[in-house]
Amino acid sequence: MPISEDVREKVKAGERVSRDEAVTLLRDGDFLELGMLADAVRWRKHPEPIVTYIIDRNINYTNVCTAQCAFCAFYRDLPSSEGYLLGKEELSQKIEETMALGGRQILLQGGLHPDLGIEYYEELFRWMKASFPIWVHGLSPAEVQHIARVSRLSLEEALGRLMEAGLDSIPGGGAEILSDRVRRVIGIAKGSTAEWLEVMEVAHGLGMKTTATMMFGHVETLEERVDHLLHLRDLQDRTGGFTAFIAWTFQPENTALAGDELTSFQYLRTLAVSRIVLDNFPSVQASWVTQGSKIGQVSLRFGANDFGSLMIEENVVSAAGSHFRLTEAEMARAIQEAGFIPKRRTMDYQIVGDPYCWSHETPELPPGHAAATSLAG
Repeated sequence: MPISEDVREKVKAGERVSRDEAVTLLRDGDFLELGMLADAVRWRKHPEPIVTYIIDRNINYTNVCTAQCAFCAFYRDLPSSEGYLLGKEELSQKIEETMALGGRQILLQGGLHPDLGIEYYEELFRWMKASFPIWVHGLSPAEVQHIARVSRLSLEEALGRLMEAGLDSIPGGGAEILSDRVRRVIGIAKGSTAEWLEVMEVAHGLGMKTTATMMFGHVETLEERVDHLLHLRDLQDRTGGFTAFIAWTFQPENTALAGDELTSFQYLRTLAVSRIVLDNFPSVQASWVTQGSKIGQVSLRFGANDFGSLMIEENVVSAAGSHFRLTEAEMARAIQEAGFIPKRRTMDYQIVGDPYCWSHETPELPPGHAAATSLAG
């Protein structure tokens, strides 16, 4: 269905779309027109033909988790013989390998381990910071809630102590869909919508930046998908603490939920609506890890301005059946072939240089690389 002229003009003017308008776009909006609108938003926020990415490593320090989420194929509950907790020797090796590839950030996530209190994380973060010049992008709102609960601390106290010990930022993991109905279905102990948002709001209030995520395509309705975006938009209005939004499709293989994965067209449709609705988010990432590099390239014309992480190591999504991998050279080439200049960045989107693999090479952009601004005037 063609997008209404009122909504087209509203998006072109940088005005906010309503819940009903967002649901209509997601359900009925013409696919290519939707992509063009999202692309116009992207170019308005990022007028330079640059697509960023980060070199980091996703280290799952433990797979022990009491949440038992139905969509997760990675966790193990105690007393499983397959449960683990990484020691410093193995962590050191992983961090050193990351730094050798140019990485200066560790994405450190695990599960709701019943035996780990805040002292464990304080000692871990202090050791990491004393041993390596890295940015610790770690935990998740559910993990923070769990640490505070088992340590009998308020969120403010727990986050303050974690920050003092070396935690630099929090990823948006565990958001899944911010609907309590959905969360009751897919997660036994993952926490409510209000609890996830509270952790992020408290973190922002303490001066910490975070990212926001959405895993979609399982049991949620289109309306619940839009409500998820509106929760994020409302919190960003209050705090301005989110640096980016990342959405990916549910990977059903090896999970209790099972079912069919959404198509790439459905992923791109949701990505475009996300870019339009989240008008106060500076950046939106493409999910090549679940979609592959080709759809990742198309994502850069459907609202995304960032190619995410090199993902030196990833366990949770791959455990559920997704196995896409790229080297830095392949990632940089994919960005270039899509008509953009690849640049390395930090978690807070400071550009730190060209791809390591290119040395001093300057990519040539195809003619008309900025043609995606066709709706801007």
